[in-house]
Amino acid sequence: MSTITMHQAQSVLNTCLNKSEELGVAMNIAVVDAGGNLKAFARMDGAWLGSIDIAQRKARTARFFNMESGALGEISQPGGPLFNIEVSNGGLITFPGGIPLVLDGQIVGAVGVSGSTVQDDLEVARAGVEILRS
Repeated sequence: MSTITMHQAQSVLNTCLNKSEELGVAMNIAVVDAGGNLKAFARMDGAWLGSIDIAQRKARTARFFNMESGALGEISQPGGPLFNIEVSNGGLITFPGGIPLVLDGQIVGAVGVSGSTVQDDLEVARAGVEILRS
């Protein structure tokens, strides 16, 4: 199984930090490896304490199911095929901000961002994803 290296994880983290600063928001940013284990993490000054856990869970959710956390949220609504999945795996986060990290066609980890609106969280996470594509 391929997994994200420390250097790659740090690049994702730094890109997310830069995007957060550009947006003027304080974020918690987590990068997990292919096994869902925490590889890199940053809590910006002033970022919400409650978002530490959320960022890590968003990243793990994206990796565990190989899809964006928000996409899982869409199919886990009442009446959906995966309703209540968020109570599995020790607790998942099923709103936007968690995205798998893909390198050479393989998922090598995931990034999770929390600390602002879900739109800001998603924008910051997408910035981190893009650094691996360049």
